[in-house]
Amino acid sequence: MTTFTRNQLGALGEQLATEHLESLGVRILVRNWRCRYGELDVIAAAPDGTLVFVEVKTRTGDGFGGVEYAVTPAKVRRIRRLVGIWLAGQDRSWAAVRIDVIGVRIGRRRTPEIIHLRGVG
Repeated sequence: MTTFTRNQLGALGEQLATEHLESLGVRILVRNWRCRYGELDVIAAAPDGTLVFVEVKTRTGDGFGGVEYAVTPAKVRRIRRLVGIWLAGQDRSWAAVRIDVIGVRIGRRRTPEIIHLRGVG
């Protein structure tokens, strides 16, 4: 089995997550948007016009619990703050906005497992 650095693992997880989103007809607008308060992993437009902010969590096992435990209420609050900052800098408005979490587990099975939780915050 290949071992990855933490950065390589995260980059691979984000790539797999964006491929998953694109397979659902979601258009990726921005990856790894940063400001002084943090980073948004993926910003995308769903086919129904919803703007989707995606937090990607990549794991190699279950040591920290499943993806549903990876994004705490404090983390959701931080993401919401970043979403507000990003939206404030945009000229266009959106029909709806939601926050999703995509968990990518690499290494346990031959093909990576993807868990997509919609509307977490």
